[in-house]
Amino acid sequence: MGAARLVFEDGTVFDGTSFGADGSRVGELVFHTGMTGYQEVLTDPSYAGQIVTMTYPHIGTYGITRDDHESTVPAVYGFVVREASDVMSNWRAQSTVGAFLRARGIVSISGVDTRMITRLIRNCGTIRALITTDDQASNAQLVQRVRTTDVLRNPVARVSTPYVQRIAGSGARIVLMDFGAKAGILRELVRRQCDVVVVPHDTDADAIRAYAPDGVLLSNGPGDPRDVPYAVETVRALLGAFPMFGICLGHQLFALACGATTSKLMFGHRGSNHPVRDIESGSCYMTSQNHGYTVDSDSIARTRLVITQVNNNDLTIEGLRHSDVCASSVQYHPEASPGPDDTNGVFDAFLTSVRHASGRRYKQEAK
Repeated sequence: MGAARLVFEDGTVFDGTSFGADGSRVGELVFHTGMTGYQEVLTDPSYAGQIVTMTYPHIGTYGITRDDHESTVPAVYGFVVREASDVMSNWRAQSTVGAFLRARGIVSISGVDTRMITRLIRNCGTIRALITTDDQASNAQLVQRVRTTDVLRNPVARVSTPYVQRIAGSGARIVLMDFGAKAGILRELVRRQCDVVVVPHDTDADAIRAYAPDGVLLSNGPGDPRDVPYAVETVRALLGAFPMFGICLGHQLFALACGATTSKLMFGHRGSNHPVRDIESGSCYMTSQNHGYTVDSDSIARTRLVITQVNNNDLTIEGLRHSDVCASSVQYHPEASPGPDDTNGVFDAFLTSVRHASGRRYKQEAK
């Protein structure tokens, strides 16, 4: 392990130790507040183009387990921790975090003040940064590199499946539009014996109709929902034709298709302890979240959408339902693993609406 530097576009520099791959990478610097779940963070496609700072100081104690990946190819650009552990206490572990990062080409830095980094992001907002093991370039040169390097364009295209996948089941046929879907979403559908057809992000409405689905699920994914207008058009064309449910980016695309607007949050919601209040019941749930954009509350009045859930911290929208057709969405991740499972039942609610809409009987769902 050699030296590494974390360089902000505003000129701030942190010196630390490399525990990942050699090289340099520019990305959007964000922070994640979970005490566990670093493997899911590293393999979540929604982190495409981003450098993630873990606020919990000690990372790596339970290693890496292949079966817990959320994707086969990590999309995260970099990883920042206070202290990286090469000692694993987990009988399932197959690799240390450091070995995983080096094998996957992810540039990473440890030994830096992650509390200060997080405070900087909270005060200034999401910022571009660079992690590098280059010991020849000056700090001034690295700052210039951050400022002049283009950020990742259309990250959805990078992380979506390039071809149609079928996971046969005896239950409802669900078309999963893959904008960067986590494996957990597919796992929850398969657990419920769904007949799942996973389609690429740019699949049009006619192609989806050809699969004769009982329902359509819009997955999570990275980036600005306004960067995929073709997906918004597809969602708009399918509204009312089939029961629909959106998660995270899928929630935002659903809102845009209904006439709402979205905007970027100052530093986003990323962690496993975000409280969400259900407006109708008054119940509060703990949720896992990973998003940098939100649906604008003041844009809902001109749509047929109803706000069903809000974030208890900042009152941003966490759930929507359409007034006229069978369609709804949530901003958080009900499939979170590891993480709270308070809201896992939204998959059951979606499939109940699918059964009612289709009028068909399916084999008893696995619990």
